[in-house]
Amino acid sequence: MFFDVAVISTTLNQREREKFMTHPMLKQLPGKKSFQSGIRRAPKRNVELTSEEKRLALKNALRYIPVEHHGIVAPEFLEELETMGRIYGYRYRPEGKIWGKPIDQYPGILEARALQVNVDNNLDFEVALYPYELVTYGETGQVCQNWMQYLMIMDYLGKMTEEQTLVIASGHPYGLFKSHRMAPRVVSTNAALVGNWDDADSFNKLAALGVSNYGQMTAGGWIYIGPQGIVHGTYLTLLNAGRLYLGIPEDENLAGVVFVSSGLGGMSSAQAKAIEIAGGVGVIAEVDESRIKTRLDQRWISLVSDDLEQIAVWIEEYRTKKEPISIAYHGNVVTLLQFLHVKNIRIDLLSDQTSCHVVYEGGYTPAGIGFDEGRELIQSDLKRFKSLVNESLTMHYEVIKSLVERGTRFFDYGNSFMASVLDAGVKEIARNGFDVSGGFIWPSYVEDLMGPICFDKGFGPYRWVCSSRKDSDLEKTDQAALELIDPSLSSLHRDNYQWIKNAGANDLVVGTKCRILYSDEKGRVELALKFNEMVRNGEVGPIVIGRDHHDTMGTDSPLRETANIYDGSRFTADMAEHNFAGNVRHGMTLAVRSNGGGVGVGRAVNCGYALVLDGSKRVDTIIMMGVSFDVAGGIARRSWAGNSNALETAMEWNCDNTLRGEISIPHLADDEYLKKLVS
Repeated sequence: MFFDVAVISTTLNQREREKFMTHPMLKQLPGKKSFQSGIRRAPKRNVELTSEEKRLALKNALRYIPVEHHGIVAPEFLEELETMGRIYGYRYRPEGKIWGKPIDQYPGILEARALQVNVDNNLDFEVALYPYELVTYGETGQVCQNWMQYLMIMDYLGKMTEEQTLVIASGHPYGLFKSHRMAPRVVSTNAALVGNWDDADSFNKLAALGVSNYGQMTAGGWIYIGPQGIVHGTYLTLLNAGRLYLGIPEDENLAGVVFVSSGLGGMSSAQAKAIEIAGGVGVIAEVDESRIKTRLDQRWISLVSDDLEQIAVWIEEYRTKKEPISIAYHGNVVTLLQFLHVKNIRIDLLSDQTSCHVVYEGGYTPAGIGFDEGRELIQSDLKRFKSLVNESLTMHYEVIKSLVERGTRFFDYGNSFMASVLDAGVKEIARNGFDVSGGFIWPSYVEDLMGPICFDKGFGPYRWVCSSRKDSDLEKTDQAALELIDPSLSSLHRDNYQWIKNAGANDLVVGTKCRILYSDEKGRVELALKFNEMVRNGEVGPIVIGRDHHDTMGTDSPLRETANIYDGSRFTADMAEHNFAGNVRHGMTLAVRSNGGGVGVGRAVNCGYALVLDGSKRVDTIIMMGVSFDVAGGIARRSWAGNSNALETAMEWNCDNTLRGEISIPHLADDEYLKKLVS
């Protein structure tokens, strides 16, 4: 809580002032901590700060710490700032392993305990990309900025009542405030920047000063569930790419289809698992050997080699046998693609999932240098590193262009790859030859695939977490989901039925017991009500539902989530802002709004929620209002843009909800008539 010390000093003594000024979790000075070997560490964040800005960064971090400890802590914070580019407060990290424990091992009310499970799961060594730096995934996506904030958040959650709301701004808890039982328990924002300063350079400066946090899409919302979170969407993307681009029938899989991409990090590793589930042959390049080892240990990849000739042998072997396989190539994707091009080895589907939203911060390692050398260059000669990245992106573009001319189908995976190629100086990748306003020469996976096929119909990445951490609870929820899906309704329903039917056998869980399942508005509401009933009947423990922000209504991003909006509104963010307002209005347990996501600061607004199912009728009401609007609001925006699948879905919704609401339906003008009229 914030109070004006000058005002209260006349009425409060020193002890009372200290009670307000120092959070209980931070009164004692903990000992210095060591780092466990073998755990990935974030690279230094290169931001040039003046002496005055360094002083300000220190002052900002020391606000959490009693003045008597400043002499010890301040030099450590300065060292972190100069060696890591951020102040993380390593001393204040709890000792030992952090993990999403069973819900009954946390203090507080049920909803707050469930959120604590999510927070700790996002920082688990097995889940997080850089756990010591609170980075969950996506190279920079953090739960919060530093360990002092973590301690305060967990303490506030542990002592909040059912009529209080914790307000969080870029990881910093403003405090607990009186609300009411139907209000959210947490309302959070990340990297909310004023327009003139809504760019990467400004954000990086603010993050170094300790006043802004990159929440990615689900790290700042605490509902990242490990790489499983994107596997189902990747599975659907690959299946539908095969159907749309290669003419594969809807009732067949990708047997004999070769898919090549890069990235085996927190989200990109889903590619390897998804291509095997879809029945195809996948080759994923990765420069960081530790990430390959992690995915190999987790059985998310099957074969590994740094020998290109061996990779070629495996491709042809499994293509011929039409057996599913995931192959990790330890090396640079540009090198891999150039080799396959020269050897004339056919690639059917091609993409990329390096973290190009932070292309100059370690998200993309340029061809010709190794991973470690790249990290060293970031610190020692950032200008040269940027030059090498631009050269590599240009080569990357050229080899993709040659492969596409030969028949390969390439699609951008929404990681800002094509935008980064444009920024590197390759203007011809833009349709208009100079900027992003007209889109790019190749499709994004949302523009062609997920937008019209899934999002316009309301299908998106629904998630749930079994907070008991019991395998039996996950098995029961999987079975309940299976029973609620009618595979005869459409190819999407059939794909989803097969997905959940085989989810357990596919060994997808990393961290807490959780699941992802693409579902539409009707399916999400039915599933949530069923889960809440199961909690009410004592069949399972409390369940947390939510979704990826990458969804029908969750994100406005003109080059990704709303890439298939063609009425001129894709550069607006009204939909996402209304999504955030709706999640607050309807009483979701947590409502979060973040800037950036997988495409970078200034390129998206994304919003999400978490809802704790406690078995109550109160939660049934929230499901009927909140979970429904969370999808239907997006259908309303997409149908008003004239998207045919969304129009059909909106009309069906209106027919089914005559007593609950109505979506506005547009009158569509004849394009040929308008062309003649204007000419």
